[in-house]
Amino acid sequence: MSSHTLTVGFDLDMTLIDSRPGIKAAYEALAAETGVYVDTDLVVSRLGPPLEEEMAHWFPAGAIAEASDRYRAIYPETAITPTTALPGARESVEAVQALGGRAMVVTAKYEPNAKLHLAHLGIEADVLIGGLWAEGKAEALLEHGARIYVGDHTGDVRGAHAANALSVGVTTGPCDEEELRAAGAEVILPDLTAFPAWLRTFAAG
Repeated sequence: MSSHTLTVGFDLDMTLIDSRPGIKAAYEALAAETGVYVDTDLVVSRLGPPLEEEMAHWFPAGAIAEASDRYRAIYPETAITPTTALPGARESVEAVQALGGRAMVVTAKYEPNAKLHLAHLGIEADVLIGGLWAEGKAEALLEHGARIYVGDHTGDVRGAHAANALSVGVTTGPCDEEELRAAGAEVILPDLTAFPAWLRTFAAG
């Protein structure tokens, strides 16, 4: 890969995909199986951080690992089909590739489940790396030379900056424009439908 190749990273949940219906269904299944109450509407209002952080709100410390493993096992049957691509998601990935670049997805989600989402929705990223959150995403972004990272959460802004990448925020997730700007996002878009045109301008510069 040429060092001059444009590499753009994307977050997954609430950046490329609206996984709220699927995640809600997975938590409902887990709650029914374990008998533990989970406010699934609250859960899907704050997507972004690692699964274990959310589980800690509902399960005692000693049960978090087991509950998380079970959730990940339930996930393929419950969460993939209800999840949709957000407007502009496929077009944004394709816009990177149309410029001769590489599109990568870097997500906190369990990688095998993230892969199922991309395959189901026909989002053909060149690279997928799961299990990384906030500044931890810089590990993958630096390894692949990403110049831009696109995400919906302030954690994504921190990840971009830790990798010396330009942070592009989209307001399709739990963080609004003010929060993303305060975190230091250099570019803020309402959603990914605006991204291909922005990227072409960026690349031309």
